[in-house]
Amino acid sequence: MSQRAPMDFFAWLFAIIVLLVCLRGLVVVQPNQAAVLQLFGRYIGTIQDPGLKWINPFYSQRKVSLRVRNFETNKLKVNDNDGNPIEIGAVIVWRVVDTAAAVFHVDDYENYVKVQSEAAVRNMATAYAYDSHDDTKMSLRSHITEVAEHLKGEVRERLAVAGVDVIETRLSHLAYAPEI
Repeated sequence: MSQRAPMDFFAWLFAIIVLLVCLRGLVVVQPNQAAVLQLFGRYIGTIQDPGLKWINPFYSQRKVSLRVRNFETNKLKVNDNDGNPIEIGAVIVWRVVDTAAAVFHVDDYENYVKVQSEAAVRNMATAYAYDSHDDTKMSLRSHITEVAEHLKGEVRERLAVAGVDVIETRLSHLAYAPEI
């Protein structure tokens, strides 16, 4: 065995390690997806352009979906403005618009959307009566469009901190509670 053989082995081993480190820097970003980049805990930026990208191999990355999603709240039992127990549910259509806020401002932005949406539905339901016998007074049943806009504004305000935009809200269920 020659003296050159151990040196060749270490040269090949070094080349393979360098190649593996460089390959770790390859990132595939799908359409309607973003990659949030960090270097040792410091935010570096976000890649939103779809395709194959090469980044610093020491960057850590977290993928965030930018697709439009919807969430349907559970049927919530609340008291309306008149104190009547009602069941109410809503559909919230949303999407992430600020990836850094979604990743860094809240622990889990998907769970945050669910919790805050249900809280907004509860709060909105207490602001109106289920049904109004006076046409000038808004109610949940008679003014569906205005109620949906009120809900949209309230949910949008709550979710802005998480970098989430609310596209649409609508009531999916509205009824008196069974005990009535």
